[in-house]
Amino acid sequence: MLPRPDAMVSGHPFAGEIADAVSALNTVRSAWRERRAEHRGLSRFPAPTELARFVEHVAAALFPTRLGGFRGGIAREDDFVAEQLGQALAILREQLAAEFDYWQLHSTTPFESDQPDLLVRLFAAALPEIRTLLDEDVDAAFVGDPAARSVDEILISYPGALAILHYRIAHQLHGLGAVIVARILSELANARTGIDIHPAATIGPSFFIDHGTGVVIGETTIIGRNVRLYQHVTLGARSPLGLAPAGPRSRYARHPIIEDDVIIYAGATILGRVTIGRGSTIGGNVWLLDDVPPHSVLVQPAAVPLHGDAQNNMTARLAAHRD
Repeated sequence: MLPRPDAMVSGHPFAGEIADAVSALNTVRSAWRERRAEHRGLSRFPAPTELARFVEHVAAALFPTRLGGFRGGIAREDDFVAEQLGQALAILREQLAAEFDYWQLHSTTPFESDQPDLLVRLFAAALPEIRTLLDEDVDAAFVGDPAARSVDEILISYPGALAILHYRIAHQLHGLGAVIVARILSELANARTGIDIHPAATIGPSFFIDHGTGVVIGETTIIGRNVRLYQHVTLGARSPLGLAPAGPRSRYARHPIIEDDVIIYAGATILGRVTIGRGSTIGGNVWLLDDVPPHSVLVQPAAVPLHGDAQNNMTARLAAHRD
């Protein structure tokens, strides 16, 4: 039997305030559970802290020396990978079981008891493909960034590489039906890099995000091979569901299609189910709501230099608004 809350904080300088807050929070929780009856039997939920550990172990298994810190030599490398995968898959199994517990509350048909184990096995089988895709992504970054001195530097330190690593893992799990676990994985990357990639988005090989902060890639986005994005690019939908007619196209195909060999520069915003044709270049801060033919170059009008009275007037206006 657990001790009473007031007994647990006895002697604390804010014991009275803690007791009042505990009681008030109990009331709020109880009211919420009354409104959301499907949550009454929920005993656990996928944990971001555990899934962060899962990604660390998977990354170490995929890249033992560079991300795993392994220094035992090639002869012992497989043993290290096996150890990392053992820990990763055990964590994943528990988090998948927690997700299935949640969805079971919303279903009248019982799930198979071995469903989490099946998903773990399918995910493990996909790891070679994930590693191959990540190698191609890192190679694309090395080709696309003249500041990079090695592929190792990119894998270890580039925020785009970190976000794509999370995405490749999360996308595989999303495709297996673990949508909550996958979304948590993508948000872990978002928190660290500022790059928000929905795990359901479809992204081809040799994908490079340069700098990366502020990039948003929506759920139904399709990106082809050898695509490069810069910071603050948004591949989004035109309006939230509920504010516009929601037919099949607007609900299930809300985001852009980016064909092969496209470059999208910083600050560009592309909204809706538009297609950016193969080999196109989209300049910085461009706003797009329409299809772009292949091999197009779209830019904003060039900035206009000011001279004479116009320059003096602008300088005076800026100076007048200093804090």
